[in-house]
Parts: sequence; structure tokens; C-alpha cells
Amino acid sequence: MEKIFENFGFDLTEKQTILFEKYYEILSEYNSRFNLTSITEKNEVYLKHFVDSLFGGKFIEGSFIDVGSGGGFPAIPLKILKPELKATLLDATGKKCEFLKTVAKELELKDITVICGRAEELAHDKFYREKFDCATARAVAALPVLTEYCLPFVKKGGKFVAYKGDAAEEIKNSENALKILGGEIERAEKLDLSGNLRTIIVVKKVKETGAEFPRTNARIKKKPL
Repeated sequence: MEKIFENFGFDLTEKQTILFEKYYEILSEYNSRFNLTSITEKNEVYLKHFVDSLFGGKFIEGSFIDVGSGGGFPAIPLKILKPELKATLLDATGKKCEFLKTVAKELELKDITVICGRAEELAHDKFYREKFDCATARAVAALPVLTEYCLPFVKKGGKFVAYKGDAAEEIKNSENALKILGGEIERAEKLDLSGNLRTIIVVKKVKETGAEFPRTNARIKKKPL
């Protein structure tokens, strides 16, 4: 498993390697009950979940919120790679939040908080709105929708990092949403994950997000920006 990380330029410590092994074991144990991932073969989990999650790490500093964290991707791998990060993991499903709390406890990860709730509601809470240096999201929704969920959490000058596949069309379709919500695409870094195209989209927050955003989930889905 160490070779998989090394092949993509991630030189982990022995402790980090052990933590990823424990994470895989817990994920495997809970997956049948909590439906956390359809990818279950060990090499595939390491490659398509763990390594993939680490690709955005160089853009993430300080405090970050992972929106729609699910099985913990990318937040848990990022915390293993960069333990100095302060992570908030947000998911709307109780069982997934229970799983995330178990992982944090079993891996003894510090500065990590799990919140069970909806992004479009929590982003209006003064304790979370525009309080984070970064927001992350992976495989949650199309980029215009994802931007409305995530950018309200980010401080002006901070970043929203989206994990995508072939994202050329989504980037084009997100221009209006970015303009309205106060973001600009800083870079879109394409990566080859053993034949699978991945794109890390880095959005810089250049101005505060209007108080009316994010809208309700129904409105976001019915009429994306």
C-alpha cells in the first residue's frame, strides 16, 4: 500500500501509513451497514479514495470545512497527511456522522469536529458563516450547485477546493454562480489517477457572499445559479 502513495509523490511516515491502514479497516467494517462507498477492494480504496483525497492537500491550510463528508473523503486523508489542519466534517446523514466520529476517535485525530446538518442551513449560522480558511467537497453535486453550498463558509481571501473528474463543462457552467457568490477560479489542476482523469478546482473567494445565499435546497436544485 505504501507504493501506491509513493507512486504519486506522497512520502508518508510510518505513523501515517498505520493510520491509513486503520482507516481502511474501520471503513470496511462499517461499509456494509452504512453504505459509505461502492469501492471496497483494498487497492482501489487506497487509490481512488485515499490518494485522490490527498491531491488537494497542497491548496488547503488552516481551518477547513468538508461539505458532504460521507465516508470522510477528502477530510480524513487530509488530516492524516497534514495533522496541523483544523477540520470540520459536515454531513446530513446521522449514520455517516456516527462513522466519522468513530474514525476520528479510533485514529486519535485532534482538532476535528463532526457536525450532522445541512450545508444550506448551517451556512447561515453566524458561528460558521465565512469562518473557514477553506472548504472542500468531493463528488457531491455539479460545480454551480456545489459553489453555492460551500463558498458561504469561506472567509474573504480563502479558498474552496472542489474534487472533480473531467470538469471542463462544469467550469464553464459555473461562471455565473461564481460571479454572484464572490468567487474566482484560481486554477484547475488536471491529474491522471491511473487512467482516471481528476481535476482539482481551486476557487478563491474575492468578496463576501450575499446574505441570501445559500438558498433552500429546493430552490438550488430547481434553479441553479
